[in-house]
This record gives sequence, C-alpha cells and structure tokens, in this order.
Amino acid sequence: MIIEVSNLEKKYFDSDPPTVALQDVSFSIAKGEFVSIMGPSGSGKSTLLHILSFLDRPTGGTYRFLGKGIDEMNDKELAEVRNSGMGFVFQAFNLLSRLSVYDNVEIPLLYSRLPAKERKSRIEEAVASVGLAEKLSIDAGKLSGGQKQRVAIARALVTNPPVIFADEPTGNLDSKSGAQVMEILDTLHDRGHTIILVTHETNTAEFAERIIRIKDGTLESDTPVAKVRRVKDGDLK
Repeated sequence: MIIEVSNLEKKYFDSDPPTVALQDVSFSIAKGEFVSIMGPSGSGKSTLLHILSFLDRPTGGTYRFLGKGIDEMNDKELAEVRNSGMGFVFQAFNLLSRLSVYDNVEIPLLYSRLPAKERKSRIEEAVASVGLAEKLSIDAGKLSGGQKQRVAIARALVTNPPVIFADEPTGNLDSKSGAQVMEILDTLHDRGHTIILVTHETNTAEFAERIIRIKDGTLESDTPVAKVRRVKDGDLK
C-alpha cells in the first residue's frame, strides 16, 4: 500500500472545547489507484489532504506512507519525502509567470543530484506527456488557464513520484479546459500513476475508481465507481 490511514484524528486546540476536524478516519490506497476525496466546505477534506501530503500532522491515529509512519519522521525527512515522493497539482496552478515552461517544470529537480542530461530528458518527457512540447520556451504567464494546469501536471510528474495529489485541479478552468485536464489525469492513471483527487465536483470525481466522502470530519462512505467516466470537451461542469 502507498497510503494507510487508521483511526485518524485531527483536533485544533485554539478553542475550548477543541475543534474536531477529523475523527476515526480509516482507509488505504494501493499503488496505481485513482481515488477522489469529496466533501462539502468545512467537511475536513482539506485537513485530510494536508495530513496526507505532510503539510500537517494528525493528533491521533496513524498514517503510513510507503510503509513508514508519519510519526517516525522528523520535519526534514517529511520535507524530503514530500519533495521526491509526492507530486502536486493545485487549483491556482502556482507557476512563476515570468519563467518559461521548461524552468517551471524544472523547479522540483533543482536540488536533485540528477545529471544535467537526465534532468533535461525528464523535463522534456513530462511536458510532452501533457501535450505542450512546443511550449517549452514560452513564459508560463502567456499560457491559457488550461495550458497552465497542464504545465502544473508536468511539474508534478517530473520527479516520478509514487503519488500525485490534485487539489481542485479544474476549479479555475472553463468546462472545456477542465475536461482536457481530467482526460490527462485519466491517461496518467491508465499508465500506472497513483492519483488522489480532491474535488467538490461530482463529474470530476467520477473519473476515479473510488470516491471517499468526508462529512463533519468523519468518513461517510468509500465506494467504487462502476465505470471510469470519459467525457468529450465541454461536458465537464
């Protein structure tokens, strides 16, 4: 298993009584799965994502990533695993607009010890995989929203991470661009990538094999999707 969560709990002690953000959440995610995490605003899904991606620690229960518990790692180790073992795609893209597509995708590799030739090959391969090979030298700020998100996916791929987290990846896109981004994630899954998608959009979530629903900080359901949804441009809402 890539991810194993057991009786996970997260409390915030800035109030009396403490605020319970997550309680008794348990699930596991195997290599190569495509899982969506859904829930209304305030449900705890963002807190769960922060814990899964090592941005926060639980106050109870256990979380194991690639067999190692989060409580067994110090902050430096967590940062190293987060950089090499996880890829991230955000709603806001988080690109540097004055840097080229090549330079943006290279960022996760800046502190790696990869030879220059292999680094270049990885960047070009990642950008080509999202259909933007001809945009390598273009400044990111000159791209459309859909193209920016595809660059963000390429950046997430470039370290060959075991898992890719996609946090509301279609939230800032029109329906056509959103559909294209989801088709890319779907294709990456078909190629063996593990993808964890956080979304409030049912049509987007249905690309996954499973949908985990969080409500009021607890796991409401964990159900398989009967058939991976494949849509035509403009069908995503």
